[in-house]
Amino acid sequence: MPSLTVRTLDPDDWRLCRAVRIAALTDAPEAFGSTLSREESLSEERWRLRLAGRNQFLAEEDGAPCGLVGVVPVGPRAAELVSLWVRPATRGTGAGDLLMRAALGWADEYGVAKVRLRVKEGNGAAERLYTRHGFRREVSDRTDGPEAGGEFTMVRVRPAADRVR
Repeated sequence: MPSLTVRTLDPDDWRLCRAVRIAALTDAPEAFGSTLSREESLSEERWRLRLAGRNQFLAEEDGAPCGLVGVVPVGPRAAELVSLWVRPATRGTGAGDLLMRAALGWADEYGVAKVRLRVKEGNGAAERLYTRHGFRREVSDRTDGPEAGGEFTMVRVRPAADRVR
């Protein structure tokens, strides 16, 4: 049975983060709010700034990178979950759940009341993963306009009694 672990990346891990992000965009170019060419063109400085401005978690299977997720603070007590990806060979092993627990654990520890994320319409596996972790489709969200890009928003709101102060 493979050993799955998750750890936080820091700015010195920029090469590793870049490599996993490139793998994600190569595997699923339509699933992310960027392009392979854009990410490949980013400088070391931009990668370091990206890692300094968010909480980036890396999943590893037997020590090899296999997944990534980021949590970006977007306001007081609010954050956005971004760029969740698990390599195809590791899907179904619990790596996605492990990444979600790490990201949401950080949010809970810092008293984040609301976490949002965007999902491509038709990505049932991702929607089921997020639903398992307390996310629900935002009722007012529209997916049919050109600005939506065939995506919908899901949100997880923590009850006030559950938030760390």
